[in-house]
Amino acid sequence: MSLISEPLFFTLALLDTGIILFVLVYFVIILSDLECDYLNARQCCSRLNKWVIPKTVAHSVLNLCLLLYGHWILFLMNLPLTIWLWYEYLTVPKGNTGVFDPTEIHNCRLLRRHTRDTMIYLGYYLVFFFIYLYCMIISLLKGDPIDRSDDDNVEF
Repeated sequence: MSLISEPLFFTLALLDTGIILFVLVYFVIILSDLECDYLNARQCCSRLNKWVIPKTVAHSVLNLCLLLYGHWILFLMNLPLTIWLWYEYLTVPKGNTGVFDPTEIHNCRLLRRHTRDTMIYLGYYLVFFFIYLYCMIISLLKGDPIDRSDDDNVEF
């Protein structure tokens, strides 16, 4: 199934991954502000929970597109994180405001765990950003852009 060209597909994958990278940098900044007591827990959690679903949906849509376009290896490499993101979102205990809960974020070193997870996600998406960049460059270089059928008819 090829609705759009392969270079355009990988450009959109780069754009999607870049947006998620910016969201994750925002997560790191907000979590470090909470750790340094520049923000209170309620403000921090409401800001972070606002971006949990868009981040998960963006990654899931990208993974679905990888499946539809037949990039099986990239799909299989992204599948564990997709499953983990949905698991993390769907297993929020009743009564919590979201993945980031202001009443529990300072308990049981949850703040450190969220910061660690965000840094792992940041590294993961950074690696995949460069993988998609490489795939885009390779797809742009596929084929011969110069028509070489008229090589013997050179006019001076």
